[in-house]
Amino acid sequence: MELGTPVGIGLVFGAVGVSMVMEGSSPASLLLPPPMILVFVGTFGAAMAGGMLKDATGVVGYLKRAMTAKPAGSDDVVTAIVGMADRARREGLLALEEASRDIEDPYLKRGIELTVDGTDPEELATIMEAQIDAKRRADKAGIKFFADMGGYAPTIGIIGTVIGLVHVLGNLSTPESLGHLIAGAFVATLWGVMSANAMWLPISNKLKRISDAEVATMELVLEGVLAVQSGTNPRMVEQRLRSLLPPAEPAPADPETPAAAA
Repeated sequence: MELGTPVGIGLVFGAVGVSMVMEGSSPASLLLPPPMILVFVGTFGAAMAGGMLKDATGVVGYLKRAMTAKPAGSDDVVTAIVGMADRARREGLLALEEASRDIEDPYLKRGIELTVDGTDPEELATIMEAQIDAKRRADKAGIKFFADMGGYAPTIGIIGTVIGLVHVLGNLSTPESLGHLIAGAFVATLWGVMSANAMWLPISNKLKRISDAEVATMELVLEGVLAVQSGTNPRMVEQRLRSLLPPAEPAPADPETPAAAA
């Protein structure tokens, strides 16, 4: 489980709380229901208005993904593909039908099943590339929704501040309450700016990072499946796939792996 996002958001709010305490204020002074309701509900509504209803109803799933999702390691995918390439060369492509039942990655499993079925290489590439494009389009919905929330939140906060100041002007006859009312009015702006920059925009960026990593893995799988189908030497398959990994990710080949023994 990847905890970068919840830990990062916690650090931001922790820093705000600590700084307020050091200045002699209380973090509880920010917990005012009216401005919080306006900012959070209003921001969500504005983002919903700019998209489709299904984007808004999927927000819990997007949040869960951003907070906990961790893309599968590309190195594990390479190892699995190299093992199948070795088995295909020794036993034939039909031998992969049994091996495909133990594959957890649905994209890799689908690719191996198409290979076993004797799908033409060009048709196989077209089908799998279409799945990659569909994945990108699906991920864009969540990325855009939270990016929109990050754009709307500060403005909604300003609206809350204006509402609060209108209330202040309506109470000029009671000077003793003006300080508290003015402070409360600016809490809305604070929540708008803080939620945008500490929550919504980081979550949008995290979803994009996860999507990019998953798409890169799918492209790696596509390259590997085509290599398996063509009967490429397992050693060459491994070298080709590892050349596609980021510089920090490749690991030295294990002398005991089938690729090294080929």
